[in-house]
Amino acid sequence: MAVPKRKHSAQRRDKRRTHYVIKAKGLGKCDHCGQPKMPHRVCSKCGYYAGKEIHAPIETY
Repeated sequence: MAVPKRKHSAQRRDKRRTHYVIKAKGLGKCDHCGQPKMPHRVCSKCGYYAGKEIHAPIETY
């Protein structure tokens, strides 16, 4: 079984982990109302998806 001869430094460990990051979600623009929305989802502001009304808009207070 392979065993390291020396301990890896924290710098070496952290260099390997530089890409472990949460990426921001890509938001698109609603074709009907122009509000930002996630792709392939019904717009929460106007209730439209692909040019068709799926449900009534959600009222927020």
